[in-house]
Amino acid sequence: MKLAEFAFPGPLRDRLVVAILAGEKTTTSGLLAEYEHYHEELPKVGERELVVDSAERGVAVIETTEVRRLRLSEVDLKHAVDEGEGFETLAQWRTEHEKFWLSEKMRAVLRDRSFTVDDDTIVVAQRFHVVERLS
Repeated sequence: MKLAEFAFPGPLRDRLVVAILAGEKTTTSGLLAEYEHYHEELPKVGERELVVDSAERGVAVIETTEVRRLRLSEVDLKHAVDEGEGFETLAQWRTEHEKFWLSEKMRAVLRDRSFTVDDDTIVVAQRFHVVERLS
């Protein structure tokens, strides 16, 4: 089973995992560039993934219910709110995601210090639900 690793291990991942387990987080956003960098296929509807916490322990199984490839400027408010991070506006969502996507950690992962995002950057918007919580 494919792993679902939300953010990098640490406080952000821990918050996201808690939100997933609470049913507050039902969407996520990734950069197409990251999938391409890892030569990873995009999620598919019906696919199940093992959600791991910061210690790489499996905590839940999620099932993908929707996958959209969008320009960054096309991400809608419902998707942003359903990320379960308290976003009330698209501006809040975009600000926080740009901080993450342009962070030194992400630039190191992509091996591209000049990487940037703009309205035309392709985002993979995934919707999912928890099918099993693991002890």
